Amino acid sequence: MRLPNALFRLLIALGLSALPAGADDLGQEEFKNSCAVCHGASGMGDGPLAPVLTVPVSDLTTIEARNDGEFPLLHIIQVIDGRTGIRGHGYPMPVWGARFKAEEIETSGPYAAEIIVRGRVLSLAYYLESLQETPAPEE
Repeated sequence: MRLPNALFRLLIALGLSALPAGADDLGQEEFKNSCAVCHGASGMGDGPLAPVLTVPVSDLTTIEARNDGEFPLLHIIQVIDGRTGIRGHGYPMPVWGARFKAEEIETSGPYAAEIIVRGRVLSLAYYLESLQETPAPEE
């Protein structure tokens, strides 16, 4: 069953209400630390490692444009997390859900680590949504 986009966003917003103050900057920080090396600081696919990768690096500023003007939040969350079998822009894109969990499990335990991972992935997806280019208005 697919949830309507508005309902999905409401459920996510309710889940985010448990994040600490300042969590709105978390996605940008995650992007800088985990994604920018390949996707570039601007998200346009021009990171320092992009030229040496065997798979072209996606321009993350055009996700919405490539999806008929709608940002596919759930799909992006699944791609970033990677543990559901949905791969990124080809292989091999890091499975961030597993990497984030490995970082958190020792200090937080398995259950808390999973909650933290979901918050990190969600913050990153929201940050990517904020990077979307707005098309120029038609005259």
